[in-house]
Amino acid sequence: MTPDRARLVEEARRTGTLAGLPRGHFIGGRLVASVSGREMESFDPGRGVPFASVAAGAAEDVAAAVAAARAALSGPWSQMTPAARGEILMRASHLLRERAARFAVVETLDSGKLLAESEGDVGGVIRAFAYYAGAADKLHGDSVPLGPDYLGVTIEEPVGVVAQIVPWNYPLSTAARGIAPALAAGCTLVVKPAEQTPFTTLMLAELLHEAGLPDGVLNVVAGTGAEAGAALVSHPDIDHITFTGSVATGQRVMRAAAEHVTRLALELGGKSPVALLADCEIGPAVEGVLGAIYENAGQICSAGSRLILEAPIAGEVLDRLVARVSAMQLGHGLGEAGIGPINSLQQLARIEAHVERARAAGNRILIGGGIIPGGECGGGWFYRPTIILARGPDDPLVQEEIFGPVLTVQIAADLDEVIAAANATSYALVAGIYTRDHAKAWRFARAVDAGQVYINEFFAGGIAMPFGGNRKSGFGRAKGMAGLRSYCKLKSVVARL
Repeated sequence: MTPDRARLVEEARRTGTLAGLPRGHFIGGRLVASVSGREMESFDPGRGVPFASVAAGAAEDVAAAVAAARAALSGPWSQMTPAARGEILMRASHLLRERAARFAVVETLDSGKLLAESEGDVGGVIRAFAYYAGAADKLHGDSVPLGPDYLGVTIEEPVGVVAQIVPWNYPLSTAARGIAPALAAGCTLVVKPAEQTPFTTLMLAELLHEAGLPDGVLNVVAGTGAEAGAALVSHPDIDHITFTGSVATGQRVMRAAAEHVTRLALELGGKSPVALLADCEIGPAVEGVLGAIYENAGQICSAGSRLILEAPIAGEVLDRLVARVSAMQLGHGLGEAGIGPINSLQQLARIEAHVERARAAGNRILIGGGIIPGGECGGGWFYRPTIILARGPDDPLVQEEIFGPVLTVQIAADLDEVIAAANATSYALVAGIYTRDHAKAWRFARAVDAGQVYINEFFAGGIAMPFGGNRKSGFGRAKGMAGLRSYCKLKSVVARL
């Protein structure tokens, strides 16, 4: 543990918070209080108590942020070269590397995830800003051959003012994977972090301003979805919306966007399958399954929440999984636990309701199931890591996203049944397969409807690989060059010579 990291962890454990956290919105290049003067508390999920307060925004604050972003769009930012934009992003990457420990500790206090997981997120954000720093001056159109008397070109232009709605499960990394490419493309932004986890997004805005971002280019409004989020996505001066969250909320965002014909990209829910074929290397596959479902206590849209096992290895794999899960230690993210808390009491209740319905319907719970009493884990919000053998493909346990540390198990006879099971929900975000037979792996990759498929490793790829879903998992792509182009509008120009 580095001295800086150790000092920050000690301060957070001793005081329950960190000094110097931002309390206002970031609008027009500075922190400001809400127009109403109201604030809201943010809770430490590992202890179940508030650790800081932040401004509670509403429509008036959103209007000020959108006005600042619109003004900045036609200001010095529009005259800056792509290379200069890239230099700002690279400086931000370097500053974040210097302050990585503070960002990680704050992320753990705010979201509940293990410190090692928060550190991994911060590392990914450092890489994301470096990636898009390098991409900023490499975004270009094409020359189209129209014959000797014409010149045809396409131009990638910034889409304009971008609204971004950030979820609570990956606050910093989800914000960054929208902010970095939008800035590289030349857009301005208004970002609304989840009310449960506002702090690292506000800190990132301050850091980017320090790196040289002009006033008003990036604005962050804290507040609830009902007050600040709804006002943002329905604002007539927004040119593009990036939303990450639930299907139900995404549908409301789509309806709001339709009013002004606003472009949007949606990353919604998932019920992603992880298939283990009979010929796989069972040891690495089991490790992959555990990470796919229990990282961040299962609170991941792309979690491998459905395990599909070929029958010959089902018994051995389940025995190994149950043994590993039974040894998992739960606790505060700043401690030595192997799995952290649930982000909120509301989410804890949702997980419990899903599992209790599955229990009542006759699904076999192999291990876990149940809320851990607060006194056992320091007063926080914890759910026992769970494995449930599903009754059949139509069971709600298989079809519905739980968003918690609950692994659903299905047994299949062969690869055809594995593929059918993988495609048997309304979601299509990610899918994974473990097998030594690469012909079968690629057949699976071609046949399964998903935005991305992982072979012999889950959550592979990083910032360079496009990410997003199909069907009820949404549309549009983040990350990679596809993520950069999502913040552009294409113009065609034809000249007769």
